[in-house]
Amino acid sequence: MDLAGLRSELKSLIVAELNLKGRDPQSIEDDAALFGPGAGLGLDSLDALQLAMVIEEKYGVRIPEGDEARAIFASVRAIADHVARARSA
Repeated sequence: MDLAGLRSELKSLIVAELNLKGRDPQSIEDDAALFGPGAGLGLDSLDALQLAMVIEEKYGVRIPEGDEARAIFASVRAIADHVARARSA
């Protein structure tokens, strides 16, 4: 799967897994901030944990904890880049 397809799949996964009802996955910008007040989706730490678990299960890649995870979850593009790198390693 190419990166654009992976980003699209991740957006759908985020909407489905985090129950963002009424949110169109394709309306999520690739580089929009996902977490924190005023962020595009305004996700919180519980959302991050849930998302990490589902990404690890679906894609078979490890999501580290702490600051490294914050960088990975900065945006859909950052998550897709991490998944692609981890799968090709």
